Amino acid sequence: MNNRETWSRAKSELTASLLSLGFPAELGDIIAQHIGSPKGMERMTAYLNYVRPDKVELIADEMLAIKADIDRWREKKESERANIAYNNILNQGLDDD
Repeated sequence: MNNRETWSRAKSELTASLLSLGFPAELGDIIAQHIGSPKGMERMTAYLNYVRPDKVELIADEMLAIKADIDRWREKKESERANIAYNNILNQGLDDD
């Protein structure tokens, strides 16, 4: 499955879960855009199906928590890449060729 299909499937499942709870489909579009990853949308869908929140505020809180986790993970990975590059410079020096 390619990236576009993965995004589409995750967004469709998220929207279907919201519709089953009585929320508008547009909320799914907003959440998908804000979360920004299929895995995050899948996590949000699991939350909706398990908790079955009845207030949009609870959905927004969970969306923000998921987004924060994703952002933290991305920052951690970027920091790890920078640390590897820095250690390579320390160990091998700058290649001025």
